[in-house]
Amino acid sequence: MLKERMVNHQLPKGWQAKPLVQLCTLFTDGDWIESKDQSLDGIRLIQTGNVGCGEFKDRRDKARWISQETFEKLKCEEVFPDDCLISRLPDPVGRSCLIPETGDKMITSVDCSIIRLNRSFIIADFFNYYTQSAKYLEEVESKCSGATRKRISRKNLGEVEILLPPLPEQKRIVAILDEAFANISQTVANAEKNLANARELFDSYLNEVFTHKGEGWEEKYLSDGELLKIIDGDRGSNYPTASEFFPEEYCLFLSTKNVRPDGFKFNETMFITKEKDQALRKGKLQRLDVVLTTRGTIGNVAIYDEKVDFENIRINSGMLIFRPNQSLILSEYLFEVLRSNFIKKQINASVSGAAQPQLPIKTINNFKIPVHPSIEKQKFISNKIKKLSCECEELEDIYRRKLAALAELKQALLQKAFTGELTAADQPT
Repeated sequence: MLKERMVNHQLPKGWQAKPLVQLCTLFTDGDWIESKDQSLDGIRLIQTGNVGCGEFKDRRDKARWISQETFEKLKCEEVFPDDCLISRLPDPVGRSCLIPETGDKMITSVDCSIIRLNRSFIIADFFNYYTQSAKYLEEVESKCSGATRKRISRKNLGEVEILLPPLPEQKRIVAILDEAFANISQTVANAEKNLANARELFDSYLNEVFTHKGEGWEEKYLSDGELLKIIDGDRGSNYPTASEFFPEEYCLFLSTKNVRPDGFKFNETMFITKEKDQALRKGKLQRLDVVLTTRGTIGNVAIYDEKVDFENIRINSGMLIFRPNQSLILSEYLFEVLRSNFIKKQINASVSGAAQPQLPIKTINNFKIPVHPSIEKQKFISNKIKKLSCECEELEDIYRRKLAALAELKQALLQKAFTGELTAADQPT
């Protein structure tokens, strides 16, 4: 009680804080629907993937259904338009959306809580904005459990406090945020479109270089041993176990997190000892080697040039090393070819394995690549692509910063809204 008085004392005049469970006429979980209970049509099953941060993600192409018979047999709880769904799973836990009118009869999965608000206390749109605020999400986070994958129980979710101004002020806050968020959403859409256009510009040029080649070009197989060597890693008994990786040691052991679509990333690294490195046979990088991922995430490519600080690097079992004959094909040129649509199309047509896609060496050997016999021409092409790539990256960075600033603006507005600052000028003096 003392804590409640202290919280209320800090609130703007006329505001109160109430646990979520006290604001609902219905507060329950969705239904446990197994695969065997699903059907091709009927009643739509709304899942956590449909619940965005303040928005309903329709994803109708991925919709799942149950029959009316199953609905009655399992005594499912129907979800109606303007009900609120809260995901108790990441990411983030506690994200919420209002259910729109879709024309479907709906239920939801057990990992969502169904909230039917008492309109005498709270406006649905107000609650929808509140669940996007840092204050709400931080309180949800504090009540989560689970070490590897966080989740919140319905009981703990019901204890999350919701700040409540009087209904007229809730309406004013919603009206202000509606207008501001609509403007922000339009700006976000423009920035996202510009970001996509920057990437498309680069991809288009990269594709153009290797598909409209002109005279003098040759197409060669990657199995051409004179052109390059393909080397896989050591997959034998000496392959490192989990206990043989360390945060710092002699030799960097690459993971898929390190080889991205456009080069190396070393935000997360793991290492093996010198002894373990010496026990392994194949798979050690030399300068100017090119790495290609061939299992799981396929087609990411990176070049081990002088910009990479690590002196000792090994590939894992889901990668290959391409070691070019520099007198016939430059590493930087091969890097650009391998990340172009010329190769991506061959990869897409050849990948095997449904659960764990992979690209065996015997398949890669049959891939063709365009090669210009002039090393100077290869260098010119590589430098031009690299220059355009840098320009596109600069543009992408500008748009990413703009999107981050817009996200911060939204949080700043929400912060003002739920501390009373947004409508302070409307209050009588």
